[in-house]
Amino acid sequence: MAANSALLLVDIQNDFLPGGALPVPEGDRVVPIANRLQARFPLVIATQDWHPVAHRSFAANWPGRQVGDVVEVAGLDQILWPVHCVQDTPGAAFAPGLETTSIRHVARKGTCPDIDSYSGFFDNGHRHATGLHDYLREQEATQLYVLGLATDYCVKFTVLDALELGYDTWLIEDGCRGVELAPGDVRNAIDAMAAAGAHRVTSDRASPYRD
Repeated sequence: MAANSALLLVDIQNDFLPGGALPVPEGDRVVPIANRLQARFPLVIATQDWHPVAHRSFAANWPGRQVGDVVEVAGLDQILWPVHCVQDTPGAAFAPGLETTSIRHVARKGTCPDIDSYSGFFDNGHRHATGLHDYLREQEATQLYVLGLATDYCVKFTVLDALELGYDTWLIEDGCRGVELAPGDVRNAIDAMAAAGAHRVTSDRASPYRD
């Protein structure tokens, strides 16, 4: 099983760290955990929010609207966010302290201006794939350990899609931090992932060589 395991780092990017355009509280604390775990896994992959500047999830592209408003985009409810992780900007880059030499594949998401992509596998309407599933199948990966940002959005939807696609999926809880737009969002997200079949583990026990 060990050779078929992968560590998936979700959106550990500058704009999601304290001081960024869309900071996740304590988001920087996932970086040392991600670095420490990489040596344990035969395959390390990452997702990267990679938005065009005209992305419809940005409140700035909706005159009269504010961050936090909910609008309809491509037939789906869409929370409006600050402009963040714009392609080829420093905010979209991986955190400067993140070890990246072991990352063998990066799945970019949110590249279509008309639909958001919380999951590392698909856009929010499941209309287009990012290519991550195809890559994992090529690598014969069957087990995923997931950490990153943010628990209640991109981590949650990545984990749920991984489970739906048949991966044995482990959530590294202390390696994640959440946005928590409403009280209880992070706890509810963890509960939803667990109810869908995700295993919960702490970083000290996260290893493909578990007994």
